[in-house]
Amino acid sequence: MKIEWLGHACFLITSDSGLKVINDPYQYGIFGLKYDPVGESADVVTLSHGHGDHNAVGEVKGKPAVVDSATETQIEGIDITGISCYHDDAKGAQRGDNIIFCLDIDGIRLCHLGDLGHLLSDGQVADIGSVDVLLIPVGGKFTLDTDAAGRVCKQIKPKVIIPMHVKNDRCGIVPFTADDFAKGKPNVRRIDGGEVEIKKDDLPADTEIVILEPSR
Repeated sequence: MKIEWLGHACFLITSDSGLKVINDPYQYGIFGLKYDPVGESADVVTLSHGHGDHNAVGEVKGKPAVVDSATETQIEGIDITGISCYHDDAKGAQRGDNIIFCLDIDGIRLCHLGDLGHLLSDGQVADIGSVDVLLIPVGGKFTLDTDAAGRVCKQIKPKVIIPMHVKNDRCGIVPFTADDFAKGKPNVRRIDGGEVEIKKDDLPADTEIVILEPSR
């Protein structure tokens, strides 16, 4: 599969057969985000919660199937599992609910945490299961900070970690960068661009952090 970080918490996942999934499309210009418009078509869109920087289906071209609930479903041969959680560490009292989405594509289990705001319960870890690729927010303020994100990674134990929802020159609403998260950690790979290709047979034996540049 190919994973392209469009910006913020939005990714374009393209399967080996060409099927396209977009996670958490953002509304162009909302909250001062300086990412360019999403501008991509998709077969499936997943939405972790109802905030405009994560649920802008109108920014996606085509007529995608939209998954925005904590359920198990299969679309176009992709198994999708939604897991209920919260956008904060006060059981949603501050910022509401959030949905973690796990997608099984090309023999790889990918987990997008949306705007997770707390450590996971044992039940949530069990529901997530064995993860190959973890897309995790690390920017702080509205979601996990670098320390909490590191603890969630230890709970899930993925093979590949890709930070998202980070501070950069196009997003100033959160305090921490991807480099802040990766500081002091082993096996960090920086990609000169927004896309990485991941194959089941090439997954690392030891957990690797992959830092992408936003393509938008």
